Amino acid sequence: MGETYEGAGVSIDAGEQAVRRIKDKVRSTYRPEVIGDIGGFGGLFAMDPKRWKDPVLVASTDGVGTKALLAQATGRFDTIGVDLVAMCVDDLACQGAEPLFFLDYIAVGRLDPDHVEQLVHGVVVGCREAGCALIGGEMAEHPGSMDPGDFDLVGFAVGVAERDRIISGDRVEVGDLLIGIPSPGLRSNGYSLARRVLLEVAGRSLDDPAFDGAGHSLADELLQPSVIYSPAIQRLLRKVDVRAVSHITGGGMVGNVNRALPADADAVIWRRNWETPRIFGEIQHLGDVSKEEMARVFNLGIGMVVVVPPGDLYKTLDLLRESGHQGAAHIGEIVAGRGDVQLVD
Repeated sequence: MGETYEGAGVSIDAGEQAVRRIKDKVRSTYRPEVIGDIGGFGGLFAMDPKRWKDPVLVASTDGVGTKALLAQATGRFDTIGVDLVAMCVDDLACQGAEPLFFLDYIAVGRLDPDHVEQLVHGVVVGCREAGCALIGGEMAEHPGSMDPGDFDLVGFAVGVAERDRIISGDRVEVGDLLIGIPSPGLRSNGYSLARRVLLEVAGRSLDDPAFDGAGHSLADELLQPSVIYSPAIQRLLRKVDVRAVSHITGGGMVGNVNRALPADADAVIWRRNWETPRIFGEIQHLGDVSKEEMARVFNLGIGMVVVVPPGDLYKTLDLLRESGHQGAAHIGEIVAGRGDVQLVD
């Protein structure tokens, strides 16, 4: 018998089995605009022309970074897909876009249908929460370039915004206020530093308590799925004058809030106005990480920042808390400046 694809490390049968397992999960995310079904060469989505006057499509792509290595080390793959969706749709929200549909790309060293099913389960959960349809994706087996058990996860989201409602930050004014929406953990950013400090420098085990007195493990802490903020932002856009939105990902507050500022304004952020989750203090202490480095790498407990005029402060806080973000807080203000972010203790 001659050489086969199976012999080269790629199992067509395993791929077909994985597709069969995820079909119903994927269909559960469909919106009325989805046309067709799984198995086509492209996902079809028919926008309702009656809903929009002058629609602009907004696209985003991202991955989950080295958080994937923690999922791999623990064998827990069922939530990391939520992180993937969050990283993409919350970027769309920063420009005022409603997420419409999502596609994923899963690369593995060896295709295990159980593994793929868990990964897609997380993506499905995230899409349902965000309100977007999972209309396509790709599974690729890469023997030789990836070891069995290795995987990478990438997502692509497309949303829509009315042209005259796109958020660009150009309406931000001196005197506007910054509202922080809390994140209970790292989300999907800074994991290379977190892993180095906690697992290598401090020699902690993923099975250890997350910190002294914790009732959950370090793995539980680090694998918390990301909060998806997009639905709350969509609600705000309908009710208050949102002037800018910043998704606090890699680069922290300093590297993301500045992206939403005009050239003649600074953001002053008061660190004392929210409680930083314990895990960040653990990383800083165990790794002797400077305060400045922490602020450049991690979200420090704020996953999204919204800029609103002073008159919308209390309405914004009420709406966010009604949307489940109980720790939403007034964390800063816009002052005259040069497009910088000032963190004040």
